[in-house]
Amino acid sequence: MTTVPTGSALRAARRRDRRVYTHSHPVLFGLLAATRHRAVTRVGGTVLVHGSEPYRQALTRIPLDRTAAGTTGGAARELSTGGTLFDQEGTGHRTTRRAVADDLGAAGVERLRPVWLDVLDRRLAPLGAGRDVDLVPLARELAGTTVCALLGTTGDPETIAEAAASAAAAAVRDHLPGPRPPGTARAAAAATARLEALLAPASGTAADTALRAMLAVAAVNTTVAALPRAVAWCADAQLWHHAADDRLRPALVGELLRVIAPSPLLPRVAAAAADLGGCPVRAGDRLILVARHAARAHGEPPDALHPAPPRVAQLVFGAGSHACPGARLARAQLDDVLAALAPHCPTVLRARVDRGAALPGWRSLTVRATSNHRSPENR
Repeated sequence: MTTVPTGSALRAARRRDRRVYTHSHPVLFGLLAATRHRAVTRVGGTVLVHGSEPYRQALTRIPLDRTAAGTTGGAARELSTGGTLFDQEGTGHRTTRRAVADDLGAAGVERLRPVWLDVLDRRLAPLGAGRDVDLVPLARELAGTTVCALLGTTGDPETIAEAAASAAAAAVRDHLPGPRPPGTARAAAAATARLEALLAPASGTAADTALRAMLAVAAVNTTVAALPRAVAWCADAQLWHHAADDRLRPALVGELLRVIAPSPLLPRVAAAAADLGGCPVRAGDRLILVARHAARAHGEPPDALHPAPPRVAQLVFGAGSHACPGARLARAQLDDVLAALAPHCPTVLRARVDRGAALPGWRSLTVRATSNHRSPENR
């Protein structure tokens, strides 16, 4: 029999998850919450985009300056020595995406799966003995190990994961609105250079090294942000019965990724005048595309029985030719994490927000199996 989570459990899950926003960037997310009732709104030279259709339109129909300061591509180009997947257009972009798609397609993900399953088996074994497990170090090792396998590097997975997290956090600090402490640009460049040195292939161009670094940054930071948050939602909202059901788990995975929206904001800059949801947009306007609101994460809790339409749920991965190529990988990893945890029905013991991370997430999230789900020999 499939049960439905109670309203109080869903509210508790949302309260906990909201902390990753309010404790890391309270002013920014306060502004976004205050303006989310309008699909598109202008604040000075910035256009905030919350609605699903305007968000999709901004990514697929409006010309964007992908090298502008303050955008993902702009940050990558400033800090790196070569072009990247995020700021390319035309033939260069298509060629790079084809190469990435080959590694992150169905066959590529199946090739990588044993790598993270080994991490899960080893890291989650203490749950069966009644011991606590912090899921953030698990997610960091899982991400680092996957990146090493994806890129064919023999570096230490946790060192690479830490370097990717540091590079992303430094870049965010250097591009946040308002005054910056002295040395932020220098620190961001140094963090990126360290990551590129760890990932540089034996032979290849600067652009090859830059692409490897940006793939590592994207994979590590989204994974470390997403997996612990998704598990906390399952524990607090009492969703483990859905996670244990092989038929429902894929829908639950999609719903959890929609609700946690690992990359909640996409900063872009318009390259030409346009109309966006009735709001005039000028060339040079900064666009803050709020993936979290476009995917209706703030108002619709995860529901594996009645999931959001794919057209909405997939917005957390972007839209159009620049949509995230790692969506399949993210879904596969979360599916395996939930399948491994479901027999333990873990609860959250302690959670601490990571105030310095590039993406909203937990610095630590400690879980323990419920007593009646331990293995018989350890009861």
